Parts: sequence; C-alpha cells; structure tokens
Amino acid sequence: MRFWRTLIGGLFLAATGPLAAASACEVDRPVVIAGLNWDSNAFHAAVASRILKDGYGCQVELAAGATRPLFKQMMRGEVDITMEVWKDNLPKLWPESQRDASVIEVGVNYPDAVQGWFVPRYLVEGPTARAPGLKSVSDLPRYKRIFSDPQDRAKGRFYNCMLGWGCEKVNTAKLHAYGLNAHFTNFRTASGKALTDAISRHYGRGEAFLTYYWGPTWVLGEYDLVMLEEPAYDAEVWRQLSRSTSPSSATAYPVTEISIGVSAAFHAAAPDIVAFLSKYRTDNRLISGALAVMNRSGRGAAHAADEFLRNSSMTWRNWVPADVAARIEAALAES
Repeated sequence: MRFWRTLIGGLFLAATGPLAAASACEVDRPVVIAGLNWDSNAFHAAVASRILKDGYGCQVELAAGATRPLFKQMMRGEVDITMEVWKDNLPKLWPESQRDASVIEVGVNYPDAVQGWFVPRYLVEGPTARAPGLKSVSDLPRYKRIFSDPQDRAKGRFYNCMLGWGCEKVNTAKLHAYGLNAHFTNFRTASGKALTDAISRHYGRGEAFLTYYWGPTWVLGEYDLVMLEEPAYDAEVWRQLSRSTSPSSATAYPVTEISIGVSAAFHAAAPDIVAFLSKYRTDNRLISGALAVMNRSGRGAAHAADEFLRNSSMTWRNWVPADVAARIEAALAES
C-alpha cells in the first residue's frame, strides 16, 4: 500500500453569496486526522479533510504514521480523528482506550471488510464460463487443471499472499484443512505488487486464476471477481486455524466492521463535526471503486476524494446539514 503523507490544510476561502457563506470551525487550531499508511484510509482521510475544510471552515493536518503509534497519540489527544479503526488489530490498546474513555467510537465507516479466495467472474458465469459449477472451495479439486501451475502441470496454482504475512499462514493452514495440498501448489508471491501484477496479467488475458485477496482495495474495484464459498465463520475453528499449521477443519475469514474514532477531548470540543462523523457511512464496494479511480489516475487520494464528492452527492449529502453541503458543492465547482 502506498504511503499518503500529504499535509492538507489552509484557511477556508469563503465564496460569495448566501449559499457559500463561510463557516467558523469549532476548534481554533488544525484538526488532526490519522494519516495511516494504506490506501483506503488515505481516501477516507481525504474525503473528511475536504468536507471539514470546505464545509466546516477548518484547517486540517494529516499525522503520518502506523496504526499503534497514531492510536496512542489519539488516546493522548494529539490526534483528533481516525477514519479507520481496526479494533481487532489493537487487542490491547482498544480495550484500554475504552476503560479510560480516551477514545470514543462515533460510528461505523464500513461494515464489510472482507478476505477470501477469489476467481474471475468470467470463469464461473456466462455462456463461455469454463467452470460454471465452481462455487465453493470444496469444488476446487474438480477444476484444478484449468488453474494449471506452469511448474507442476499435475496441480493447479493458488496465489497466496506474501510470505510471512498473517494471511499467508492462515491460507496455508486452510489448504491443509480443505485437503487441497494434493491438488494445488501453494504459490507465495514476493510482494504485494507481484500478486497484483499476476492478477492483472491473468485477467487481461481472460485466463483462469485462483487467488487470495482482500477488500476494500483497488483490485476488487477494478476487476470483477467472485469470492468462493467456505464454511460459515466459526470463532473457535478460526482460533484453531490461526494457531495450527495442520488443522482438521477451516472456516471463512470473518467479515470485519471498521469504525471511526475520535479523542475524548475532540468529542467534547466539536459536536457538529462529531455529528458529521457519526453519519459517515460507506461500504466495501464504494471504497474499492474509489480506490480503482485512484489507482488508474495515479493522482492520489485527494483526487479520488474530489471525484467521489462530485459524483456521489446522494451518498455524502446525508452526512452533513444542507448549508454544509452547499458550501462543499460551491468549493467543488470552483476547483
């Protein structure tokens, strides 16, 4: 994932006319948003920054960094807003922040962060589908030949995630539990780019491929992929799967709910902004589409945010009062 370390700030420039009248920010300093180092957070931070700057008259700064350091800064009141709080990745800090009430969860950004095993839709649907019966991981042995591994033609190739990542270990355990080791090569890519390059190459040629991936990401926004069915998520099976290299059973990845958090001090100081954040709501499909725009343009998160705000007013206007929406639209029209 690319790092987005751009400082977004500046005083709000009031447009003329009653609809675009300037608004005074609730805080008399820059609002600090966590600039976490992955694309979906960069997109959300850019959307929130534009809304706060143009709609609420605020200065905005992004504090660049990694998950734990920035979350600790939010607990201390040095960061005001985190647009993507992955609570499962903060097993100690999140409970601590709730015990001391230093961080307040103000809403759910998106409810459906996913992980799974994917194939292209053209492979399983439509008149020319080569594997119309492929619905589940249990169907894979019947179709292994269409996923032929160039280095072992007797097996199919499964594109795992990068060696050493947690998902690589889980997928390796799943291959064992599903009895797929005899049918598929467990192919680990050297990098995230190598994995996306392989997906792009196969998809561009209309070829069969089986890959692990996750969302929201630009890959799920750019390519029409279908996630194969697995046994429904079971917490106890998942715990065993995460601990063992040779488990006897497996389960689907859990679908994760991603929250928006603010520092306790900011929650008390900026009720109007908190009200906006509490209504901020997206989903995997929306974000993946925005990230695909961001990837194709090569112009970064701020451009993707502007495109979203210009083209999806039916979504974001529900997050803010009418006068705020009018100021945002006036600013977009001038930029």
